[in-house]
This record gives sequence, C-alpha cells and structure tokens, in this order.
Amino acid sequence: MYDLIVIGGGPAGYVGAIRGAQLGKKVAVVEADKPGGTCLNWGCIPTKALLKNAEVYQTMTKKASAFGLSFDNLSYDWSKVVGRSRKVSERLAGGIGFLFKKNKVDYVPGYGSLLGSNKVEVTAADGSKQVIEGKNILVATGCKSRELPPLPHNGKSVISSKEAMVLAEQPKEMIIIGAGAIGVEFAYIYNAFGTKVTIIEMLPTLLPVEDDEVGKELQKSFTKQGVRCLTDTKCVNFKDNGTSVSIDVEGPKGNETITADTCLVAIGVQPVLPGGQQPELCERGFIKVGDRYETSLPNVYACGDISGPPWLAHTASFEAIQAVEGMFVEGHTPRHVGNFPGCTYCNPQVASVGKTERALKEEGIDYKVGKFPYAAIGKAQASANAEGFVKLLFGKEHGELLGAHIIGENATELIAEMGLALEMELTSEEIHSTIHAHPTLAEAIHEATLDADGHAIHF
Repeated sequence: MYDLIVIGGGPAGYVGAIRGAQLGKKVAVVEADKPGGTCLNWGCIPTKALLKNAEVYQTMTKKASAFGLSFDNLSYDWSKVVGRSRKVSERLAGGIGFLFKKNKVDYVPGYGSLLGSNKVEVTAADGSKQVIEGKNILVATGCKSRELPPLPHNGKSVISSKEAMVLAEQPKEMIIIGAGAIGVEFAYIYNAFGTKVTIIEMLPTLLPVEDDEVGKELQKSFTKQGVRCLTDTKCVNFKDNGTSVSIDVEGPKGNETITADTCLVAIGVQPVLPGGQQPELCERGFIKVGDRYETSLPNVYACGDISGPPWLAHTASFEAIQAVEGMFVEGHTPRHVGNFPGCTYCNPQVASVGKTERALKEEGIDYKVGKFPYAAIGKAQASANAEGFVKLLFGKEHGELLGAHIIGENATELIAEMGLALEMELTSEEIHSTIHAHPTLAEAIHEATLDADGHAIHF
C-alpha cells in the first residue's frame, strides 16, 4: 500500500508527489496524459516557446532598423515554429519523468477513478484496469478550457487554447473571444506572425482582473501592433459553417458582424473531475476543500486548479506542498494562497501582485500611488523596449506596500521583488532605501517608490 496516491501529474500533482517522497513516503502518481500535465504539455511551457518565437520575429520585422539591422527575404516556417514548442514540452516532460525516478515515485499511466477513500482504479490507454491502494489520496486533476455553448469546439474553425498551439496551418484571420491571459497571449502570437486578429471582451478593458490603467495601456499597445480590440462588447449571435465563423457583436460603436476562418474561445476553464466516487463540490463544480485541503471523503485531499481559483501553476504547486506537509509533517498547519503573482507573457508583458487601485477604492482603504514610466529608464531605452510603466500602491498612513502592477519588458521577472516585499510587509521607505543596480529595469521599481512620496529623480 502506498502512503500517498496522487491523481494528476501537473504542477500540483508532480510537486506534491515529489514532496511526499522527500518526506520518506511511498508515493504513486496517476496521470492520463504525460508527466507535467496541462501546464507543461499544453499550457504554460509551449505557449512561452511560441511567444518567444513571436517576439524574435516581431523584433526582426518591426525593430530591426532601430538596431541598425536589415534583412532580405526574411521568412518563417510555421511548422517549425510549432515544432519547437512541442520539443521544448517533450524535453521537460522527460525531465519530470527523471525526477519521479530520482525520488522513487511510481508513475502509473492512465485515468484515475476514486473507489472510496483508499483505492484508485487506473484505466490505461488500452482499456486495461488495475486498482492501487493508498493511505492518502491527493486529487490534482486540474482544469480544461471552457466551451461557449453556442459555439462548441470542433478543432478547426472553433478551437481552444490546446488546438491554438498546434494548428497545422496559420489562419489568415482569427477572432479571439475573451481577453484574459490566454486570449491576449495568443492575440500577440498570431498577430506577430501576420494573422489579422480581433479580440472581443465584454468587460471594459483587456485583462479585466488587472489594474484598469494596465489594461488600457495594453490595449493601446495592441492597437498600435495591429490587433483590433473590441472591449465592452457582447457577442449576441454566432454562426459556424466549419470553415469560417461569423459573430454578431454589440459594442460602444454600434453593432457589426465579424468573420474569420478561426475562432479561439478563451473564456475561462472548467474542472476535470476524477472518475468514480465524487467528493462534495462547490457551486461552480470544483472540489470543496477544508483548511487542510481535505475533501468530504475521508483521507482524500484536493489542491490546485481542481479546487478553484486562482488557476495558476505556481499557486497549484504551493497548495500541493502545503497539503502534503499537512498530511505527513507533525504539527504542520497548512497555509492557503494569500498574495500571489499574476503574470501574462504577451508583449508588453504584464505582472501584478496584491491589490488593484479599483479594489482599494471599493474597500475604502486610503492609499498613495507611485508610478514611473519605462521610457525614463536607460536600460529600457537601450533595449528599444521603452513602453510601459511600474505602478505601486502604498498605504497612506503607514506606507506599507499594498499592490504592485507592471507592464513592460521583463515584467514577469521584476514582479518577484514586489511579491517578496508584499510578503515581508515592506514600506515605501524600506524599498527605496534598498539600492537598485544601474542600469537595470528594476530601477523603475525604485523610482516608482520614490514617486509615491513625490521624490522621483528621473521623471
């Protein structure tokens, strides 16, 4: 009998399994696809490879002259662009397999179903079944793309993010419904390679969960790049003939019909529940968990995307470690996600942690704002990536950091400093008394902190 059976091998599942093995426990992972789950095989990693391809190509086509470069007959091979992303994922999936062996975690390929509190039935690809037993079971089965009922996925004219990563032919025109992280990342990828992209969002800004100023800045940049952004716009009628899609929309500028050969539906995710006996679910169909990540079934726990938002790989891994340590480390009280970084990898990149200005107003919290543009940073000018800004929010009375919002080059790397500052409850005085190297993009954080107190030097 295993000490722990993990159903799902993604960022929650494989991390939880490895942590359990590190604690000296006998662990098995059941995974229906490949090690690494959706994130590594069909999400975070392959999209970042595609985004890098798009960034390199866009730099060559749009910014070469800024670097004194010119090209004759510059072209790309779409199949190789897609192929590189698949190779990156395959290499990393192999790496997870190596980590399983290194930590003596048993990898059991197949679809896992709960048979009560201590048994999991595994159905292999060939239909054969086996039952494995464990003292504890951790469900980490994640999510999949949510379909739009009037416009179901068909893999060709109507696609999810999974198909968007591996389309054999690049579409000439693409409609993207939903301007969350997935929507804007694919908008950037396809637009960079010349697809005519229209992105439709029913809320007032792109990336609606981000600070309003950030969403507006991204829309301004996208429009300049050639992406048509229809915000505050509703889709009211759909027509899919198998080779193209037409959508009637209502927006601030009136009604119109938009047609494209491909429509990417990026309206969120839905849970992928294990088979067999089901634990109690939340209202939206995700597994309900308690303080120790326990479900309604004895000895069955759940973490990561399957237990609800935020649907992020790094929060899933955090939850997995907390859940497993809660099972096996005496006296450990599991923590739940508090502050966490949100990152979107389009160009310009977007990253944030903590409260938005909108949230602070709604909560009636007195705050002050520090803001600094990339354009005033030498490193940004030197790299010809000077659009964007850093925006920091501090408590007015004590000066504590409440939120950080960055749009611009390397925003997704810079946000780590702000996450640490928020976790350590640092004040504006403590941040601006920390010397930031010159020339770096991180100087914008230092200057934005100074700006909150009216002391910005370089702008």
